[in-house]
Amino acid sequence: MHPEIEVLLDQAENRFLKAEELIAFKRQAATLAQRLKIYEFLREKEASIFQPVANKLQEAFPDEKQETLERSLKHWVLVLRYCAMAMLLNDRAFLEQRLLDWLSGLVEAHQTQKIELTLCNLLQTRIEEILSEQARAILQPFLDQAQSILIQGNK
Repeated sequence: MHPEIEVLLDQAENRFLKAEELIAFKRQAATLAQRLKIYEFLREKEASIFQPVANKLQEAFPDEKQETLERSLKHWVLVLRYCAMAMLLNDRAFLEQRLLDWLSGLVEAHQTQKIELTLCNLLQTRIEEILSEQARAILQPFLDQAQSILIQGNK
């Protein structure tokens, strides 16, 4: 659940919310509606987001094994899904836990940092093409966090 909403609900167990708390609750509810629209858009457009990314990745690494490129592409499909869920929940810890649990070690083990960085940049460019500036502002912190964890190794 949204941490901010959860705090407000906890407070409401003991008393009615104050006027400023109600305003904060309404703001969080409105933000949640925006986040849900972005999440649904990303879910519905997943294939059209990643097909151009896959094509450009293959152009950028023509001599790389197909299975290596496909594995890295699958990583970033999952990364976007996790980013979208973390954005919906507004929970950075969710994203960090998911990425640290399985993916960060894979990037190092397969030594695909250059491919992953290129893929990340291609995905960022694609997201800029398809999302509004407002929607990107909501999603971007989670994409930046994923890049930091997976590529730059900041844990």
